[in-house]
Amino acid sequence: MEGVLAMPGLERVREKFLGLLAERRSAIALHTLAALDAHSPAETEAELLEAQNILHKIAGTAGSLGFDTLGNEARASEEAIIATLQNFSSANLLPLIEQLDVFVGMCGDLLTVKSDRTG
Repeated sequence: MEGVLAMPGLERVREKFLGLLAERRSAIALHTLAALDAHSPAETEAELLEAQNILHKIAGTAGSLGFDTLGNEARASEEAIIATLQNFSSANLLPLIEQLDVFVGMCGDLLTVKSDRTG
């Protein structure tokens, strides 16, 4: 982990964060797929806003727990959603979907490393 200080109880907080990350990762993936499959721009926007909200939570917490790279990528993905929604067209949706897919993969990699260490 990047830049982690050894503080009593912090490992429990990290473990809880990683447990929530697994749930949030799944939710981001579902909202991303739903945005891609939406039948209207309003549905797409609603799904992306849900994903943005989750990314905001991850970005706000990850860095303080030593997951700097994850936090930075969450923030970049959140900002990409904002930019996409400000200039929405189906043409600029695919690069965003690809970026969110990379983030979901990054979460999976982190969770796999954690599982390997505890399993």
